[in-house]
Amino acid sequence: MKSGFSDQLIAVLPRLRRFARGLTGSAVEADDVVQAACERALARMHQFQEGTRFDSWMFRIVQTIWIDQLRAREVRKEAAEAEGERLGSDESVRRADARLALAEVRRAVSRLPVEQRTALLLVTVEGLSYKEAAEVAKVPVGTIMSRLARARVALQGQLEAGGGLRRSTDDAEIEG
Repeated sequence: MKSGFSDQLIAVLPRLRRFARGLTGSAVEADDVVQAACERALARMHQFQEGTRFDSWMFRIVQTIWIDQLRAREVRKEAAEAEGERLGSDESVRRADARLALAEVRRAVSRLPVEQRTALLLVTVEGLSYKEAAEVAKVPVGTIMSRLARARVALQGQLEAGGGLRRSTDDAEIEG
């Protein structure tokens, strides 16, 4: 089982990084979360139930670690500092319109409540079914559907309003 477990873990790493990047908004934080998730999975591989989806189990571990980190950050009052670091990391994105649009979407996603962001990432980015996403988030399927619908409406509203990033760039071009 150990070599099969390791093979599954290695195979799911790119998806875990993508999911964690969506949750954290930062490649560095995402790598830290994925590393912690891998350590936890290896330490608790005896808890994995054969015949269940390995990727769902790992997504749940990543999500749990991220939520734990958010809670710890709130206790230490570091949320404002981390937000400032994240916002400053988007400077290189301004080189091309495609990268600018991607940054705008990432910012809009990062503003979503963590429950909506998780539902959105699991279903739209990771391609999990509503049922699978509900299992990962440990909520009913209807809750996933509701969170996903609210996340889509919120994203659409933010992006139509310019999400801050695109609007300020356009305004600068008009004024310049």
